[in-house]
Amino acid sequence: MPGAHHARQMDIPYHAMLERKWMHRGMKLHQYLSVVIVSFCVLGCAGHSMNANDDNAEASVTLGGGGRPNAASWSRSAVYGRNGMASTAHPLASQIAIDVLKQGGSALDGAIAANAALGLMEPTGNGIGGDMFFIIWDPKTEQLYGYNGSGRAPLGRSLAKLKSQIAALRESGAMPDGMIGMPQRGSLPVTVPGTVDGWFAAHERFGKLPMSDVLAPTVRYAREGFPITPVIAYHFERNLAAFKEQEALIEELDNAAAIWFPDGTTPQTGHVFRNPDLANTLELLGEKGRAAFYEGELAEVMDAYFKRIGADLRLEDLAAHEGEWVTPSSVHYHGYDVYELPPNGQGFAALQMLNILKQIDLRDYPRGSAEAFHYMVEAKRLAFEDVARYYADPVSAEIPFESLLSEAYGKERFALIDPARATPEFGPGEPKLEGQGDTTYLTVADAGGMMVSLIQSNYRGMGTGLVPDGLGFMLQNRGELFSLDEGHPNVYAPGKRPFHTIIPAFVMKDGEPFMSFGLMGGAMQPQGHVQVLVNIIDFGMDVQTAGDAARFNHDGGRQPTGVDEDLLGTLLVEPGVPAETIEALRAMGHLVEVDGSGAPFGGYQAIMRLPDGVYVGATEMRKDGTVVAW
Repeated sequence: MPGAHHARQMDIPYHAMLERKWMHRGMKLHQYLSVVIVSFCVLGCAGHSMNANDDNAEASVTLGGGGRPNAASWSRSAVYGRNGMASTAHPLASQIAIDVLKQGGSALDGAIAANAALGLMEPTGNGIGGDMFFIIWDPKTEQLYGYNGSGRAPLGRSLAKLKSQIAALRESGAMPDGMIGMPQRGSLPVTVPGTVDGWFAAHERFGKLPMSDVLAPTVRYAREGFPITPVIAYHFERNLAAFKEQEALIEELDNAAAIWFPDGTTPQTGHVFRNPDLANTLELLGEKGRAAFYEGELAEVMDAYFKRIGADLRLEDLAAHEGEWVTPSSVHYHGYDVYELPPNGQGFAALQMLNILKQIDLRDYPRGSAEAFHYMVEAKRLAFEDVARYYADPVSAEIPFESLLSEAYGKERFALIDPARATPEFGPGEPKLEGQGDTTYLTVADAGGMMVSLIQSNYRGMGTGLVPDGLGFMLQNRGELFSLDEGHPNVYAPGKRPFHTIIPAFVMKDGEPFMSFGLMGGAMQPQGHVQVLVNIIDFGMDVQTAGDAARFNHDGGRQPTGVDEDLLGTLLVEPGVPAETIEALRAMGHLVEVDGSGAPFGGYQAIMRLPDGVYVGATEMRKDGTVVAW
């Protein structure tokens, strides 16, 4: 199942790459990309017919895509609006957010409403059993606010006890042979769910409507039902397969099966799905607030469930939880200030990549060239060496925040890139100390100028497989990202927050809000952030085309769990990357694989604000979502 460094488990390799002519340097970018993708489709169709039986050759020819009057043929128009906008991974969630805005709610109210809906409609990536992070632009104070809503490990379980539990799983044969470090399913990777706390902390500060009104649309859909969308149906199948494969790790799977997998089946596209248990849970949250989840009725049900299955988390852990308001940090990249949240998340990796890349002007090369890809991939590899070495819960680890993002350190790391070859192995840098999955990302903006960048996840697919009795949501497996190495900053400890992959982002220009955006998908997130920004800032793509353009996902290298993969790693690319570029990258030493499934390359949403207050929104083809404007 999707996780930061296991994305290739679900790849569908595409082997029919075709030769095509290299672009003339004078051709405009969007013209070039349109030619490449149209040629790919036409030649691909021809190749398909040649592989068919002669008798059936004509019937096997597939029809290609149409054209567009003023943009790349493989993309579509961005969405424009003035009074409010929502961009999410599900059309109904986007509509719910707009409905909340029309009722007088703020962008924050709309974001919570959409997030609640996604927990119901896209449980393959998120839910209230998981964690959340957000960045909010508040036009009244003209400030960015960040929130770290990640939960902590059980207070009553030591590292020694955890290691003995894992050893017992190995001895019993429950742990698959290839699973190193923390188990992926069952109770051991469960940490306290932080999402509900994040909702109420933000709502207290920026909400306008009662929480019962904010959650009411999802309560209604949970009871009355809604149709399953195609990409989510696909991920239901992948999750069920993973649960079956790792069932020995999961203390009980009956609760999950009763909701999502009755009789061993998965919800199919167009199937009307209901979750009345979740409706009851959300209704209680709307009536009784945060305390119901962390101290009251819901907490007591979870505590009884933990005891019943022999899990270590307890009511005391839930009651002790609190999220944290944090200050977003930024780097300046070609006229724009890009903001991310500090560790224990990986947002600083995107900032480190930009600090490295601004040492060279990528506009000197065509966007689809091997040189442009090479510099971005090597910058990613350098940044992630530091992710593996330094990123952890800052309460428990000494992290060189300022030095990691300094201009001098960016230049120092850039100097390690060989422009002609992929470096077989990088190491972490030595910045001076100053005195990876499935996810959902959404963004909402309102008429007053508030913009919310929110990301939420259960980590690996739907999570652990564990569903507290009668509550209708699955618990996260975020604790899988702890290290078991006692000398590592991210080593497991009671009450500690694990390394986190989910990161919201925000861009400012000349002191004004420019774009709220994010891109889901484990370790794909920082490298996806950078690719979208390069497309917009350096190559002038609009907000929609920048997300639809073919991406890469470098998979591998050193990990913050201490379980290192091959240090060169594998470079996954989408079919829209020119064949000449792929061959040139291979000649430079990159291990390139082409993947046409879309699954490893994340899911992007964005809202851009124009100087006159008009919003421009985008979502992408790799997910089921849409943008709704008012």
